[in-house]
Amino acid sequence: MSTTTPQHDLHRQGKHGQGLGAALASALFMGMTPVFGKQAIVFGMHPLTVVALRTILAALLLALSLLLFKRSYLYIYPAGLLGCALAGGVNGLGSLLFYSALGRIDASLGQLLYSIYPLFVAGWLWLDGQPPSHLTLVRLMVAVPAVYLLLQTASGQVDWVGIFLMLGASALYALHLPINQRVLYDMPAPTVTLYTLLSMSIVVLSAYLFTSFGKVIPQPQPQAWEAVIGLTLVTFISRLTLFLGVKHLGGMQTALIGLGELLVTVVGAHLLLQERLTTLQWVGAVLLMVNILLASIDRTPPRPTSHGWLRWISPPSLPPDFPWQPR
Repeated sequence: MSTTTPQHDLHRQGKHGQGLGAALASALFMGMTPVFGKQAIVFGMHPLTVVALRTILAALLLALSLLLFKRSYLYIYPAGLLGCALAGGVNGLGSLLFYSALGRIDASLGQLLYSIYPLFVAGWLWLDGQPPSHLTLVRLMVAVPAVYLLLQTASGQVDWVGIFLMLGASALYALHLPINQRVLYDMPAPTVTLYTLLSMSIVVLSAYLFTSFGKVIPQPQPQAWEAVIGLTLVTFISRLTLFLGVKHLGGMQTALIGLGELLVTVVGAHLLLQERLTTLQWVGAVLLMVNILLASIDRTPPRPTSHGWLRWISPPSLPPDFPWQPR
């Protein structure tokens, strides 16, 4: 006999809807990341300067917001802090690869390559003892040909260094999702977002200082700073909504919905960077829309296990006097 009540079912459906909306919002804003990033690079800003500025500014903006409006969310337990530090370090390295790749290849091609991260997420989650559902596998099978068709838009000489840099960024971004999923099981999304961004900031700032030490950094055009401001804002919003989606849907579902950011990137690159769409690219876009629609019925909840390789992140118990309550 089921022990669930109608109220519990409604609450669960509400959380799923909240997570779905957050994941879609994250895809919308994150899709503009490579467009603004590429703009800043085109207008003369070094890729490592771009990633350092956008990460640090987004982290400071979030920290200030929580300090003013929700100080209780600044609390974090030690294992959770280590988990955020690990996720931020991994994603920080991925960000360095991502913007280095953008300095070599087009924004649309880069985002297309980056969008295969759900395949990496599935592998990381499987290693953590969370095998994908049957519907998730179907959605993966829809996503693969979609990405393949979208890749057919690339023409001319291929920068293989840029391609492999972007694939590495995709794998590292995928790795940070199951790490944060573990932490999010017991913590609010803004808390995880803040400490992950702070850890990312340490990584990217260290890389920037190391590579720029003793070198003369050329001054970018004024338009580059406008692009960095836009990049900071979309990073700030997309990170909050990303982790809210991970909290209620899990890393795999959020990653698959996040493929919708491809459409945003393609349209943004078309309007702002004069990159053109083809018939094959639109076919791939339609397949991605099918993938997003399937997300509305794929309700596999996140279930951190006690035997996965990331089990150390979850605390053994939570005291009742936490500033925020788990789940």
